[in-house]
Amino acid sequence: MYPTYHDLGDHGETIQIDFDSQIISYEELLDIFWRSHIPEYNAPSRQYASMVFYHDEKQREKALKSKEREEVRKKTKIFTEIGELEKFYLAENYHQKHYLQLVRELMNEFSSMYTNFTDFINSTSAAHVNGYIKGYGSKEMLNKEIYTLGLSEKGQKRLVQIVEGYGR
Repeated sequence: MYPTYHDLGDHGETIQIDFDSQIISYEELLDIFWRSHIPEYNAPSRQYASMVFYHDEKQREKALKSKEREEVRKKTKIFTEIGELEKFYLAENYHQKHYLQLVRELMNEFSSMYTNFTDFINSTSAAHVNGYIKGYGSKEMLNKEIYTLGLSEKGQKRLVQIVEGYGR
């Protein structure tokens, strides 16, 4: 079964992060993970369960150790599951870079850049812009990379306007 948003079966919603271990380590990603949610929350369904997936034995050991450290630090039971990644399914297209898709003028620029939607999904530039639109990242961060995002001058101004609206 290929899960969909409305028919997940026994699958959960998750993200997959491609990362360069020369820039950020798996352990650093785990630290971010633990700080970014409430792992002691016992989700009512598999769809919203807290999970960490690993690709190999080294990652499994690191994930388990980080969970143990988190339980000690929080002095409570952690419900986060640690499991091997068996298969990752992409969400439907309307969920891809969702916040970017809501900003028509920026989405039009990305549609021109990426005539193939799969290329849009895989675009790190689109991922960055989507994050800024959602409110992640400061104006200072944006100023450092705005010229690398592939946006026109008009698109750059629109993105700056959105980020300034967050007051960061």
